[in-house]
Amino acid sequence: MADLLEALMIFCFGLSWPISIRKSWVSRTAKGKSLFFEVFLCIGYIFGIVRKILLFAAASEPLGWLFYLGWFFYVLNFCEISIDIGLYFRNVKLDREREKAAA
Repeated sequence: MADLLEALMIFCFGLSWPISIRKSWVSRTAKGKSLFFEVFLCIGYIFGIVRKILLFAAASEPLGWLFYLGWFFYVLNFCEISIDIGLYFRNVKLDREREKAAA
């Protein structure tokens, strides 16, 4: 049951990242985004991935499909937030260029 709840939690978090990525791509601005927040979320996903690796290494019997589903969602979310962080830096650059052009 705990694996199911964890997988559902990570799945729900994962639904929000494509929306954030699209907003970052379309808005072309870093205003309203927090790099600090996104980096800590990324670190949290890394801890979740490491936890899954440790559980896998310590398992004495085959792990269920929910374990692997949770693993998949951790990796997917990590990739999605990494994309959003990359877009943050692109948008900071675009913001600076706009400010420079306006000056």
